[in-house]
Amino acid sequence: MKSMNSRARGDAALLEVNRRFYDPLWTDARLVEPHRFNTWPLVCSLISPLRPRLEVAPGLRPRLPLDETYFVDFSSPAVAKLRARGANAVVALVSALPFPDHAFELVCALDIIEHVDDEDAVLFELSRVAAPNASLLLSVPLHPELWTAFDDFVGHRRRYDPQRLIAKLAEHGFSVEQSAGFGMRPRSSRLVDIGMWFLTHRRERAMWWYNRVFMPLSVYFQKRLSLAAGLSGARHADEVLLVCRKHGT
Repeated sequence: MKSMNSRARGDAALLEVNRRFYDPLWTDARLVEPHRFNTWPLVCSLISPLRPRLEVAPGLRPRLPLDETYFVDFSSPAVAKLRARGANAVVALVSALPFPDHAFELVCALDIIEHVDDEDAVLFELSRVAAPNASLLLSVPLHPELWTAFDDFVGHRRRYDPQRLIAKLAEHGFSVEQSAGFGMRPRSSRLVDIGMWFLTHRRERAMWWYNRVFMPLSVYFQKRLSLAAGLSGARHADEVLLVCRKHGT
């Protein structure tokens, strides 16, 4: 009963953040094609027509190809825009994925588990739908001491201590093979503060700049991913991208 109550609270919190922040964001935002992100070379090395794949909560920044990928998001506006581009997308919670056990050889879940109270429920589901030896692409913010108002603004529940992150993944059958510093948030805290203010008080103008200026510039100036073994590639980064491997049956 305690586990079910925890999951229900986590789902409710996730839906509230979605209603408050992400539904309006994806309603006004434009979809960015997967090949425009610095994750594309890595993705290309992992995908295969014979390997079923799933991306969880991509919003309008999917990293896996729109064709032949299953997409799940709890935001109806995001799912509608993905479908409009021909993607196989459904509305569902990451804590209750509508797929059978061991269905996918590649699972992508970027910027999601830090948003839920019950991280174990999410990791359980990701592990459940991942086939033995499947690849998992996961990204999370690191270092609790780096918490800022931006984390509150976007609905983060936690930042991860690197060793705790490795241990938590291991509990659910995943080992970390590679990692890299990650994320598109501007380094300037002042610029982030201005962006949050405009999204709160001048939303229409903020989304005009987001779609036409800030997102295109962020994509253009992305650094190439520098992958390293284990978690050594991003121990001091604000956010980390992990390439994990699912073990067990």
